[in-house]
Amino acid sequence: MRKVLVIHYSQTGQLTNITESIVTPLRANEAITVDYLNLKPSTPFPFPWPFLTFFHIFPECVKMTPQPMEVVEPAHDDYDLIILTYQVWFLSPSLPISSFMQSEQAQRLLNNKPVITVIGCRGMWLSAQEKMKQLLKNVNANLIDNVVLSDECGTGFSFLATPLWMFSGKKKSVSWVPAAGVAEHEIKAASRFGVAIENALHALQDKQYLQQPVLKGLGAVKVNEKFIASERVGQHSFRIWSKILSTLGPMHSTRRSCGLLIYVLFLLTLIITVVPITAIIKKLITPLTRKRIAKQKAYFAEPSGE
Repeated sequence: MRKVLVIHYSQTGQLTNITESIVTPLRANEAITVDYLNLKPSTPFPFPWPFLTFFHIFPECVKMTPQPMEVVEPAHDDYDLIILTYQVWFLSPSLPISSFMQSEQAQRLLNNKPVITVIGCRGMWLSAQEKMKQLLKNVNANLIDNVVLSDECGTGFSFLATPLWMFSGKKKSVSWVPAAGVAEHEIKAASRFGVAIENALHALQDKQYLQQPVLKGLGAVKVNEKFIASERVGQHSFRIWSKILSTLGPMHSTRRSCGLLIYVLFLLTLIITVVPITAIIKKLITPLTRKRIAKQKAYFAEPSGE
């Protein structure tokens, strides 16, 4: 009997649907037991988000400051595979996930275990996964695969569609803006990853763990080269502003609220000006940097590959 643990946190329910699509083939196999560790912050994060509440957690997200979590124990202590699903908040793993990853429980459950990460996001996930790699390294886990499903409405519209979803609770709150979120057909098609995982677990000998990627050739990730430079700029800006806002005051303080108003204006200016300019410059110099970009894309696509 093979035991799989799904470590999970979803605000909107979309990541839950993605996870279920992947896990369903495993649950259908009587030789595989699937357990869930649904993470619960001591103070639940709201959905939809109040506008300032969403931005108040920004410094903690970027700095991955651990937040109080309810301790929920899975059915077993030892698993053959960990499937770790997460959302991206401010170019970082969501606070419940990053908090868990810095806990003693994570150290115990993930130590020397193969891990498959599953990301549901708007589009930018490269920086978050780099942080996740370090968190996994800190608990001595072995990242063998990564799956990324992103919004279908496109880069431009997602700058509107995703915030509208976060603040209204509706995927399509405005008629002229495409619906936010991952396409339903993409979610259903994610079951192919579960089939591949099931086959890989079935092929293992007793007391063996998965050591190598099992999702290569299945289109587990797609690296948008336009985001590589944009995320680098965003991360640099986020690090600076997270320090400034943390210095102003703790979460939900009046002083931080005042600083956040300035930050939101700065962020909007960054999105409207720097991001498009960076994309244009990137396109213009592409002929000169094609080999470097290809190398970067191959790096970020690992371990599963595009």
